[in-house]
Amino acid sequence: MQPRRFGLVNWIGLGALTGRQIRGGLADYHYQVLGPVVSCLLYLTIFHLAISTMRGNAGGDLLAFIAPGLIIYAACEKAYEASAATLILDKHERVIFDQLMAPVTAFERSLAYCIGPAICGLAVGLAVAVMSLVFAPLRPHDPLALIFFAVAGTIMHGLIGTLVGVWAQKWDQYAAIMTFMLLPLSFLSGVFYRIADLPELAQQVIRFNPIFYVIDGFRHGLTGEGTDLGLAVSVVAIVDLVLFLWVYIWFRTGYRLKP
Repeated sequence: MQPRRFGLVNWIGLGALTGRQIRGGLADYHYQVLGPVVSCLLYLTIFHLAISTMRGNAGGDLLAFIAPGLIIYAACEKAYEASAATLILDKHERVIFDQLMAPVTAFERSLAYCIGPAICGLAVGLAVAVMSLVFAPLRPHDPLALIFFAVAGTIMHGLIGTLVGVWAQKWDQYAAIMTFMLLPLSFLSGVFYRIADLPELAQQVIRFNPIFYVIDGFRHGLTGEGTDLGLAVSVVAIVDLVLFLWVYIWFRTGYRLKP
């Protein structure tokens, strides 16, 4: 008997693994989708109440500025959670070995852990965007930039989640990366305020954070407000490529996966 040949890409295996990622990330929609939606609505409600006494259109302008940041933040957080949690759970349940024995190459596995979490994040981001219309009239300013940064941002966090899922041995490590690294880097990257209003030194420091370019580029796609779009595209694309290669190397070598 000859081994089955799938050609250049095992589309069946790639589709099955990607579908598993999506089902795992969106299975319990009460928690997986409605949770981020409610959290973002609470943020918008609080800001709406806080600025309700403002005169003129300042309040509406501020909500229109904050809403894009919350949308892409919710999408990226979901992408990170979907990839990291799935890997850690598979390792704890010792079913990761079944996946490693499947006729799927390291590249196909890396691609599945790139696409699946990104789709989960985009689904949550879309839900948050629809609910945000209650507070802010959002109209795409640059659809291409909007799509690029939504996809590239969720891919970035999905790949980070994959690396954390491979590296982490317990749930505390997964939560620590989210609490002490991704959450501060996201909230300190202009989700609630304009970077241009900060001191020059703070602006220069923040520009070394790739998450800033995801948030800034996505906001430009929705509102037209943002910094150098070409620089943001280049930084996000390069970071995604480096993270993908990192994930591929770890899957190829079996780092912390193979006994």
